Amino acid sequence: MLIWLIQCLRVFDVVSVKGQSIFTLVGQAVLSMPPLLIVFLYVCLGIGMGRALRDLQLSQELHAIHSSRRLGALFGAVGVFIGLGAMLLLLLTNVVEPMAQRRLSEWQASIAADLVGRTLRPHRFSEVTPGVVIVIGGRQGVGEITDFFVDDSRDPAMRRTYIAKSANVSQDENGYVLNLREGYLQYTTDKLAFSQITFGSYDVSLDRLTDPVVDRDPLAESSSFDIIRDGLSTGVWSQNAIQMLINRSAEGLRIVGICLLVASLAAFPTGKRLRFVLPLEASVLAAAFGERLVTTYVPGMFAPYAGAIVMIVVGLIILAYKLRINQWFGGVPKRAEMRA
Repeated sequence: MLIWLIQCLRVFDVVSVKGQSIFTLVGQAVLSMPPLLIVFLYVCLGIGMGRALRDLQLSQELHAIHSSRRLGALFGAVGVFIGLGAMLLLLLTNVVEPMAQRRLSEWQASIAADLVGRTLRPHRFSEVTPGVVIVIGGRQGVGEITDFFVDDSRDPAMRRTYIAKSANVSQDENGYVLNLREGYLQYTTDKLAFSQITFGSYDVSLDRLTDPVVDRDPLAESSSFDIIRDGLSTGVWSQNAIQMLINRSAEGLRIVGICLLVASLAAFPTGKRLRFVLPLEASVLAAAFGERLVTTYVPGMFAPYAGAIVMIVVGLIILAYKLRINQWFGGVPKRAEMRA
């Protein structure tokens, strides 16, 4: 809920600047949440598992599990938790996020068309969004605009000016488009360098005039099933498509890595009284930052797997060591067995 409220504040300009309803604000905030959920969900699952195991430790249940030789059942439950968490995260990355991003882009395009349509009044300068000013000479026919002028000063390094004798708003497969005819495009840099391009016809996406200039990525808006189906039907697998599938599948492996690491640290009871114990939440966050650090600096196509693989290897090493220690001491440490 807190993340959603923060997203509402981030997109509040759809109400304050673009004149949309509160329902648009709520919907856009919801559609922008899947990328954030993907980022922190696996950390939350790791913390949740750690807290559950810590509660078992504090209630002495963990000691009873080990003393009754039920370690297999405990790690079976851990496996179920990891499997469900990985399925949830893979569903978000492979289906929900692309669908939400595509719907959000389409919605923003319709908002742009509505905004431009409402602000285009003859012989009146209108600021459709901070830094973008539009003025037209008049209207004629069905959606036909004469003497079209746009000044875009949002980018401090490059100022753009669109001037055309006529224009109209249309829609294609990529959204709403402003078609300019018989005009020119002027560029002025922050160093006062000037250039001009004359055109007979020039198409401008409306969202470029109402939002920061961001090109839509068809792969990012396609689910993994669509990417795989297109690759199988055409027989052509682009480098970007393969990398997109690798990036999305790596999110599920991160769940396996962080939960296995947490289980190896917290699934074994101890009777030691330590003066300082690092909070389990801090350990999970440290592991998450370490995983991102490894993933960032490891080169190659399969770099997204690197951090998760490191966590899995470290978790297995700790797990093997503790299982061997447990076997040496008859299942549980002596102090823990006395408490149980």
